[in-house]
Amino acid sequence: MKETQSISNSNQIKKLGEVCTYSKGKKPAVLKEAKTKECSVPYINIKAFEKGIISEYTNGEKCNICEDDDLLMVWDGARCGLIGKAKKGAVGSTLMKILPKENIHKEYLYHFISSKFWTLNTKPKGVGIPHIEPTLLWNFELVVPPIPEQQAIVSKIEELLSELENGKQQLLTAQQQLKVYRQSLLKWAFEGKLTNKNVKEGKLPKEWKIVKLSDLGAWKGGGTPSKQVNKYWENGSNLWVTSKDMKTGVIYDSINKITDEAILNSSANRIPKGAILFVMRSGILRHTFPVAIAGKDLTVNQDLQTLSPNNLATSEFIYWFIKAFNNDIRQKCSKDGTTVESIESSSLKNYPFILPPLPEQQLIVSELESKLTVCDKIEETISQSLQQAETLKQSILKKAFEGKLVNTENMTVINELR
Repeated sequence: MKETQSISNSNQIKKLGEVCTYSKGKKPAVLKEAKTKECSVPYINIKAFEKGIISEYTNGEKCNICEDDDLLMVWDGARCGLIGKAKKGAVGSTLMKILPKENIHKEYLYHFISSKFWTLNTKPKGVGIPHIEPTLLWNFELVVPPIPEQQAIVSKIEELLSELENGKQQLLTAQQQLKVYRQSLLKWAFEGKLTNKNVKEGKLPKEWKIVKLSDLGAWKGGGTPSKQVNKYWENGSNLWVTSKDMKTGVIYDSINKITDEAILNSSANRIPKGAILFVMRSGILRHTFPVAIAGKDLTVNQDLQTLSPNNLATSEFIYWFIKAFNNDIRQKCSKDGTTVESIESSSLKNYPFILPPLPEQQLIVSELESKLTVCDKIEETISQSLQQAETLKQSILKKAFEGKLVNTENMTVINELR
């Protein structure tokens, strides 16, 4: 069978606006958070459209009603251009209902519009909230073959996209398994199992001790030089680290820098290379407790605390310990009743620290970083494959509407194969 088709004589080229009807959703006068006898019509807002979660109901008056599996497109916002299937209800004000006219297969229309998502999403109209550019959308040209050919194309698209989705799910599963494995590595490292296979469950090696984080070195905070004094900031050469800079394991640079004079005349302190930096106050603490190592001498603002290690533990070992117990530290050391998420300094300093002998610390760090480097490479491969899967999806859709997925010159043969 031939791989591609040219546009047959029975095919027509139409503009999208000619082969479908479309109507914008509306904001109902009456909306309730709970379903009642008077308000029992689900309101299909973005949450309901994307996640299937109905959170609002209306009475249906003066609404644009959609049925199950009607086509809906996100018209306004960051996701504009996204097409999907409806649940029965009232179309939300940021959505557009799109229905095929006679002789247009609904799934054929659905996949064609899906193939145009990136074009629509990257060329919106409006300066504030982006929305679909109607002229662009309704003037897209598509080939309209007879219904049997449309069905054959849809069948091939869905076969290929199903295989692609299965592959994508396997990648996502592998990604999740890798995340679990990372956590297991960190757990084993501080149970002694990474370097000592004979460690009994629930017991640390006998040479290991438990101390407090406060025992590991000198603690210092930071501060912000006056922003009103230009000479504290202009041509500054000293790193001034804030929570915005805490995105890598080792800090070599910062968004802002301050001068030597700023350090002399403010609460900013010189922090030596090798110090551990902790974010103590930031909204990011809702999700994670950022930690990093100073890659060079630097300063920090008042939202960070620093620990310059003594000879009990290496910087790298402390860093990985914090990463391993990140969630536990957030739960046990968080301040209550603050408007911005914060870590209680005294609680952090009193947090119990697992302390092996220095040679074993170095061995643990070496083993841990070696294995995590392999994890990083696998993670990078998975991420690239997921990006390629999305590109391949768009390629499948593009070829489908160029007539390159099925041979429609002999539909009798295709129908027999189906």
